[in-house]
Amino acid sequence: IFDLTSGEPTPRGSLETRKKEAEAARQILGVQVRVNVECPNRVLMDGPDNRFALATQFRKYRPGIVIVAAGRTPAASPDHYQGHLIGEAARFYSQLTKWDDRFAGTTPYRVPHLVYIPYPFDAEQRHWHSTFVTDIGDTIDQKLAAIKVYESQFDAERFKRIEHMVRSANGYHGSRCGYTYGELFALPHPVGSPDLVNTIYGSKPTT
Repeated sequence: IFDLTSGEPTPRGSLETRKKEAEAARQILGVQVRVNVECPNRVLMDGPDNRFALATQFRKYRPGIVIVAAGRTPAASPDHYQGHLIGEAARFYSQLTKWDDRFAGTTPYRVPHLVYIPYPFDAEQRHWHSTFVTDIGDTIDQKLAAIKVYESQFDAERFKRIEHMVRSANGYHGSRCGYTYGELFALPHPVGSPDLVNTIYGSKPTT
């Protein structure tokens, strides 16, 4: 996980509190590495310096898939959409040659796959080239537990509303595919497949 900012300053909590909460969430999710890219909160903008910072992490850790939260949230922080743009640009920047001095001496790397996770409260209705839903019925409680540890941001009443929103959104997406809960993802291109039956069934049917 790459956190673009520390989330501070905010009306709630402190830098030290947020660090502890992020670490607790990392452990709940079973994430091996969580890095704070240390871009500026509140004034986060898609620009060269922030692109270089995130692309440097891509070049260092060399992920096979980058998942970027996508969409505009005008009722929440404008940083969210800027993070969407920075993620896309950093993926491109990380492959650039003859520019290693801007990426802390790391070597070029092209991230093979970019995936979006759309905000359920996006200000726009987007038409993605393709979408898919992953079954999270066995991990929905784990997801909510990772959110709940951010106690500085979500007191009991606020978390109750967040839990309702998360279960409702994931329940809706999951139910469309026969799951109790599902996570919606989107791609910037059509889904390719060498085998129609395998794609539809997830594996070839035995009968």
